[in-house]
Amino acid sequence: MAIDVILGLQWGDEGKGKIVDYLANNYDIVARFQGGPNAGHTLKFDGQKFVLHTIPSGIFRENLINLIGNGVVIDPITLEKEIHKIKSVVGDYKERLLVSKKAHLILPTHRYIDAATESFKGKEKIGSTLKGIGPTYMDKTGRNGLRVGDIMLPNFMEKYESLRAKHLGILKLYPEIDFNLKAEEEKWFNSLENLKSLQTVDGEYYINQALKDGKRILAEGAQGSMLDIDFGTYPFVTSSNTISSGVCNGLGVAPSAIGEVIGISKAYCTRVGSGPFPTELEDEIGDLLREKGGEFGATTGRPRRCGWIDLPQLAYTIMLNGVTQLVITKIDVLNEFETIKAATHYEYEGALHEQLPYDICNIPIKPVYTSFKGWSTDLEGIAEYEDLPPVAQSYIKALESHLNVPVSMISTGPERKKLVLKEIGVLN
Repeated sequence: MAIDVILGLQWGDEGKGKIVDYLANNYDIVARFQGGPNAGHTLKFDGQKFVLHTIPSGIFRENLINLIGNGVVIDPITLEKEIHKIKSVVGDYKERLLVSKKAHLILPTHRYIDAATESFKGKEKIGSTLKGIGPTYMDKTGRNGLRVGDIMLPNFMEKYESLRAKHLGILKLYPEIDFNLKAEEEKWFNSLENLKSLQTVDGEYYINQALKDGKRILAEGAQGSMLDIDFGTYPFVTSSNTISSGVCNGLGVAPSAIGEVIGISKAYCTRVGSGPFPTELEDEIGDLLREKGGEFGATTGRPRRCGWIDLPQLAYTIMLNGVTQLVITKIDVLNEFETIKAATHYEYEGALHEQLPYDICNIPIKPVYTSFKGWSTDLEGIAEYEDLPPVAQSYIKALESHLNVPVSMISTGPERKKLVLKEIGVLN
């Protein structure tokens, strides 16, 4: 068996959680492979809304195992809050929620450093969620981080105090900020008891044995491909590999284990925080997209920057990920637009381009748009692709033609059931 992958193709917030939740019944295991509580996957069903920051989105499906992989960084406080919010719905989650021993821990001092460094940058800040993600990954690559498995070791407190002392030394380099370390540490150590009650596994052995046993596995990514530490809009990126290659490091599997790569894109484009965004609309159209799409960060609540869909950017992330099928979400947000646009090329350095420039942060880019007629009708209740308005179908076909990847699903609303299947055979 192979591991199928689901990930975002833009700057995050593409609607991955809903798609994972929908597809989960086709799998035995859902495994999160990177990121941390800086990401929020929103799911809506039975009149309720849930936002998952650490737990895989398959947790709401009975008899489905959910693995938090070694590539994830875990804040025990956030994880405990998350479990508290969902346990009345998911029932006996402890039999279905596993944590890799090699996943790194976010300490209170990681969040302290994150806040201090971001405050110090002033206008140069990158838009961090202040969850301690960057400092945790820095300790991971610096080879002195703490991992989940360490909390069971007899010298855990010694390890903790050593890392804490290092962090406090770093903080002396920055102006003081308002951060109650004592109170945060108290909450953190209390939350460790919850973490200790969960099943921990050697994730790499667990997932490879599951493959040998013929289990169907879905790897769930967080954030979006344009935030990848290597290939995103550096330095306005996250601290992990958000693309499909991150599955190998984040779960401990070989590249040959990867099967379908399901890429998620909104029918338009959004971004939270600082950094380049070629198709951003800082006008009434951008405001309307934000209003109709409810574009506010699931983790931070910050208003998202909005713009038209960017096809050169999507072609780039499709290439990086080896995407085999596309899912288009939030197409219903475009219901009232008489004209819909898509950027097909970039104009920079005096010429037209289909590729992103190396220095996308500093090279002025002018997107070149193609216009499409809007469908100007509600998509409520549509369950079959053939029932979509012809102009909406034309928009989807244009995306497929330009990107050379088939669209398999189209989301027409936030609820679990509002999905139109276009290529059913590709999903099964």
